[in-house]
Amino acid sequence: MDRSQKQDLVTSLKATLDQAGLIVVTHYSGLTVAELTDLRAKMRKAGAGYKVTKNRLARLALEGTRFKELSPLFKGPTGIAYSKDPVAAAKVAVAYAKDNDKLAILGGSLDEKVLDANGIKTLATLPSLDEQRATLLRLIMTPATRIAGVVQAPAAQLARVIAAQGAKSEAA
Repeated sequence: MDRSQKQDLVTSLKATLDQAGLIVVTHYSGLTVAELTDLRAKMRKAGAGYKVTKNRLARLALEGTRFKELSPLFKGPTGIAYSKDPVAAAKVAVAYAKDNDKLAILGGSLDEKVLDANGIKTLATLPSLDEQRATLLRLIMTPATRIAGVVQAPAAQLARVIAAQGAKSEAA
């Protein structure tokens, strides 16, 4: 690889990092080409990406980005999982690492917040942006009949609810 190709690679990686909301740094030692291809396919399906990187070039690409604190993690056979969604890359990487012990999660960064491996695993348990949107839509689309039923309740039932709330707040 000549100097201009390396510069193009650094520029491309920097552009990818600038668009990402989450970066997960992994070691892929022992993974076969077929396994890496499978990992990339799963990342793409989730709206994320995975790149195997040259450590020196990756550290150069990290300079001047909000992920520059990740530079010390780039030692050994390193790959980067990235996504705009703050959870997608973490979910896929953690799930794949659970099934395949050859993939090790070293850490990552959510915007400017550096996370260790446990932080990435915790992040992977959160619902993705699409899941959060679906939950919000379900809440909005809850039938109005439930609200109408509460409003039309007899005055006695409404009075009992208010009295119970009052007793609860007094006890607290």
